Amino acid sequence: MARYTGASCRQCRAEGQKLFLKSSRCYTGKCAVLRRSGLPGKNGQNRKKTSEYGLQLRAKQATRRYYGVLEKQFKHYYELAEKIKEGKAGENLLAILELRLDNVIYRIGWGGSRAQSRQLLLHGNFKVNGKKVNIPSYLTQAGDVISITEKSRNLESFKSIIEINRSRTYPKWLEFIDNENFEARIIQIPRREDIDLEVEETLIIELYSK
Repeated sequence: MARYTGASCRQCRAEGQKLFLKSSRCYTGKCAVLRRSGLPGKNGQNRKKTSEYGLQLRAKQATRRYYGVLEKQFKHYYELAEKIKEGKAGENLLAILELRLDNVIYRIGWGGSRAQSRQLLLHGNFKVNGKKVNIPSYLTQAGDVISITEKSRNLESFKSIIEINRSRTYPKWLEFIDNENFEARIIQIPRREDIDLEVEETLIIELYSK
C-alpha cells in the first residue's frame, strides 16, 4: 500500500479526531476538525459505519494514520505485540508504536509533527546512545538516550522548530537530562494512560484476530 499523499486534514476529519498531522496548525483554531465538522466528501454527512467490522476498521485506520505507519508495518507491530507475554496485546501495540524513533522525536518536541520528525531523522540530525540513527521505524527502549547531533544544534532552521514546539508538554515516560546539549532519555515503557490517542485498541486486536 502506497503512502497517502492527499490532504492531511481530510484524514483527521475522516476519523473525527485530531491526529496531529500538520505541526503547529493542529494546536490552533485553524484545525480542520474544529472548523469543519463531519466526514469529508460530498456525501460525508450521510455516511455512517455502525457495524462491528466498521468500528474495528476505524480504530485501526485512526491508529495507523496517527503514527503515519503503512499497513504492512502496522500488521508487523501487531504480531510483535501478540508475542509479548506480559500485559494486554492492544496496550503493547500502542507502546511499540510510541517507541518508534520518529514518534519519540515528535514527543520530545524536536519535530512539529511525526512527518516532520521523519524528514529530520532521514537527514541524520539525531543520535541514539551516541550513535547516529536515520531510521524512522527504529524501535527505542527504556534507558535509551536521544540527542541532537552537534552540527544540527547550531542550525537556525532547527532552532526555530524547537522554539515553536517548546511550549508542548512531553509524556511522563520521557525526561530531559541535558537541556543545553539537547539530550533526553526514555525512562520507561509508555503506559496506556500516557498515550493521548482516543481509540479502543481492543477493537484493533479483534480485527486482526479474525
